[in-house]
Amino acid sequence: MRKFYYLFIALFIAQAAAAQTEAELSQIQSEIVPIPIADKDLEYKAELIIADLNIPWGMDFLPDGSIIFTEKSGELYLFKDGKKTEIKNVPEVYARGQGGLLDIKLHPDYKNNGWLYITYSSSEGEGKGGNTALIRAKLKENKLVSIEKLYKGAINSTRGQHFGSRIVFDKNGYLYFSIGERGNRDENPQDLTRDGGKIYRLNEDGTIPEDNPFIDVKNAKTAIYSYGHRNPQGLAIDPITGELWEHEHGPMGGDEINIVKKGKNYGWPIISYGINYNKTSFTELTKKEGMEEPVFFWVPSIAPNGFVIVSSDKYPEWTGSFLVGSLKFQYLERLILKDNKVVKREKLYENIGRVRNVVQAPDGYIYMAVEGKGIYKLLKK
Repeated sequence: MRKFYYLFIALFIAQAAAAQTEAELSQIQSEIVPIPIADKDLEYKAELIIADLNIPWGMDFLPDGSIIFTEKSGELYLFKDGKKTEIKNVPEVYARGQGGLLDIKLHPDYKNNGWLYITYSSSEGEGKGGNTALIRAKLKENKLVSIEKLYKGAINSTRGQHFGSRIVFDKNGYLYFSIGERGNRDENPQDLTRDGGKIYRLNEDGTIPEDNPFIDVKNAKTAIYSYGHRNPQGLAIDPITGELWEHEHGPMGGDEINIVKKGKNYGWPIISYGINYNKTSFTELTKKEGMEEPVFFWVPSIAPNGFVIVSSDKYPEWTGSFLVGSLKFQYLERLILKDNKVVKREKLYENIGRVRNVVQAPDGYIYMAVEGKGIYKLLKK
């Protein structure tokens, strides 16, 4: 009986400490940036253009203006002239938990070379379960052809969380993509010999750039560009500076926005502004020498997904703003920065649903994918 009494007291103390920690972190963040407010005079309406979708995950835009997008369950679609067509010969996905058919990105010179890049959870390779894979392919007569496997995270895991994954190209033609730490925080993100919890950089054909930061490190995964990440589901290139930005899911609290720098360690799980889901603490550190601190963090977590740095003249009031979807609180968040610090936040389209992605199309319009609803286009009222 005494044993259970002491166990109860220990648990009570841990939960009380965690509650205090969460409150303290909320106070820290409130000092950094005002509490989000709803924009009651929003000038842009969200018009549903593709309806009846389940979990639209990735999307991009072909030169003719058609939209190509993924459904997490494993389907790839082309939307053109008001009609949705399923693309055939899509690789089989390991559909478990957060895994499935994930991001899709056109090569910057798609008009001339026709390459599409896709990330998805794959069961190929060593071990049971799956891990994130990257392929490229071409589109011919509504079918994927010339499929090439560029990268596959190892080893597989039956855990259903933290596959990542977003894809982006920089101005020099390098391809970046993310893989989450697959729910294995204590081994994957800090270990350069293991996949998971990393941002990777490749040449367009999947080869490793000669100046990747860990190219000469023994047994390292040489595709790694940065490490110490949890679950990055947002990547964006600043159209002016060329910097690579990412956001990632934290645990309970501690979602982050970072500028991704070559070879840097972003600290997960050694430093964090979050706590365990059972409200206990797993680290006392929010900073440590040799580890990058976030530009911004959310407490409570909003579960960020999709990432746009607005450069379009269609939305002059938003130029330079960050747009990030919130899965948890079901709105689109606009962040206004000054000198790489967030100075204001706004909630847009509150209660619209779980915002899975937000993309700025080549024609300048912004599109937003919402679970259980579809894809919206933001238009002037």
